[in-house]
Parts: sequence; C-alpha cells; structure tokens
Amino acid sequence: MTDLVVVSLEAWDDVWRRNQYLVSGLLARDPELRVLFVEPPDDPLHALRGGSRPSFGHAPREVADRLWTFRPVKPLPRRVDRGADARIARAVMRSAQRLGMSQPLLWINDPGAAAVAQLTGWPTLYDMTDDWVVADRPEAERARLVGGEEWLLQHSASVVACSPELVRRKSGQRDDIVLVRNAVDVARYRVPMERPADLPAGRTAVYVGTLHRDRLDVELCVETARALSAEGTLVLVGPNALGVEDTAAMQRNGVVVLGAKPRDAVPAYLQHADVLVVPHVVTDFTESLDPIKLYEYQAVGKPVVSTPVAGFRDEPGVVVGAEAEFVDAVSRALRAPHASSRREEVAPPDWQDRASQMRAALLGQR
Repeated sequence: MTDLVVVSLEAWDDVWRRNQYLVSGLLARDPELRVLFVEPPDDPLHALRGGSRPSFGHAPREVADRLWTFRPVKPLPRRVDRGADARIARAVMRSAQRLGMSQPLLWINDPGAAAVAQLTGWPTLYDMTDDWVVADRPEAERARLVGGEEWLLQHSASVVACSPELVRRKSGQRDDIVLVRNAVDVARYRVPMERPADLPAGRTAVYVGTLHRDRLDVELCVETARALSAEGTLVLVGPNALGVEDTAAMQRNGVVVLGAKPRDAVPAYLQHADVLVVPHVVTDFTESLDPIKLYEYQAVGKPVVSTPVAGFRDEPGVVVGAEAEFVDAVSRALRAPHASSRREEVAPPDWQDRASQMRAALLGQR
C-alpha cells in the first residue's frame, strides 16, 4: 500500500476523530504510505445564507509528512446543480493525479460520496461509522445517502463497520463486513494535566463530544443543569453544531458550552470532571454508534452517568437512566464524596491496535 485517498465526513483539524487516529497510525506503520485526505466540500452559498463568511475550498495542502488535505467546493445546491457530486469526484481525481497518485486505494466514510468510487474505479473500502440512512434528514438528502450506501455495499472491495449493530443491520446486504471498533489514545489520556482555566469552579458534570441534535438531548441537558444549580455545573465540551436557539436555551438555564478544544487539551477536561455524562437521545441512529467517548471516559476512570444508549448501557460501572432517573443520578454523583480513579481497573482498546486492523482491511483490497 503506497497511496491512499480518504474521503472523510470531517475536516482534518485539531479535534481528532476516528479517521485522524487511524490515518496517523497507518502513516506511522508504513514509511511508503502517502495519504490524500479529502475534507467535506465548502458550500459558500449555504454559509452566506447562515450569516457566515464563505470559504471556497483549497488545493492539496501538505499538513504533515506524506499527508495532504484537499477541500473541494460545492458552488450550487444539488437541487440546482444535478452534477455536483460528479464534479466533486472529478476534483478529487485531479487532486490525486496532481500528487502522482495514479491508482490509489480509496477509503470512503460518507455514503453520499459514492460518486468518487463510481467515477474513478479505484479499489474502495467503505468505512461505516454511523447509520446515516436512518438519521433525521430531508427526503432528498436521505434518498441520496440510501442510494450511495446501496452502491458501496454492493461494489466496494471491502466494508468495515465501527459497531456490532452496524454489522448486524447491513449483513443482509453484505455478509463479509469487518468489525473495526473505536478506541482511545490510552497513554495520552492518562498523563496528569492541570485543571483547564475555563472549566467552571466547583463540581462539574462534563460531556465531551460534538453537540448535534442527532445525538444530544438538548431538553435533558436543560433539565439537568437546572437540577444541578445548587450542586455544580453541566459543562459541554466539543464542536457546536446546534442551532442558535438550542445553544441559547441551554446557556440561559446554566449549561456551560465551551466549544471545540484541541485533542491534546481534551483529557484535562475529563480528568478534572467530578462525573462524566452522556445525555444522548435513544434512536435508531444512536443505536448504530460505537461512541469514542466510551473509551475516553474509561481511560480517565471517572464516574459515568448515561442515558440507555448503545455502548454505555451494558458497560459495568456506568449508571444508566432515562429522563428523571438520569437527572437524579447526575445529581447524586455530584453530591457523593470524591471517588478515587478506577482507571487501572479498565483496559480500553488503543487506536494503535485499531490502525493495525484497518491496515489489514485495506491490504485485503489489493
């Protein structure tokens, strides 16, 4: 394996997710490997409508040794430009050719990016990290995702899923799906760090993850923050993809929203929390997840309270409750004496092992 093109659902930034950990591990293992990491396309018209400053993509840019990022642009909505996906796919092909990647392996996260595999004919690995076809999306977008996933499940050289539930759901369409779960950089999360300056004083219940209605129960966060007002503070750490009204409603009720933090800063927020929380909605979409935060929470060994979502509800030591039970459990955890860390009792999986599994799946495409 010498060249790899990764079409990702997230940008390569300071907030590391599955793709970045795995790609970093692959590069460390193979000194010949080169990676073009394709970020989600910029949508300047959408940015303008939302009052944001528009961006217009960028050509391949070297961000680390043997690693380039590329960001295409989608100048018009798909309902106007029916050829938008093919145009983006051709831009990916040109960018790879510019780097001398004539016949790379292709790794796709986004089922909506199936056009890249269709146009290029490159050997493809489809890595399923979420069941996007059951997420709450407009009908046109959902149809696009369903069609892309059906094609990828049928034509990809190999298919990987991050959770047993995803394997189960898709096994009727593909019977050789490889399970490669998520993990944590264990050593980094266990290095003691100083308390972050913006973590509120007093006792804190901390959530780390992307704030999005697909996962986060905004109303439960509001209810929890109100109940904790005399005992501590609910703190949300992570990229905020919520609407302005949701964010404002939480902040009015005492939720502290700190926003995205660089990956090297995240362990400190977990280490200095009094309780770690998972106020997730329970839906078909969240049932498909293998939450990275499960392994991050395990690595620091703090008390955990979760709604009954996949990953957490069957984990020993996690207090599980829905609605009022969740709120009461968080409140009790904050009132309890400081518990000593139990992190040495749990051996969470490490990203290095997952990178080895992904390398084997990629090599199987040849």
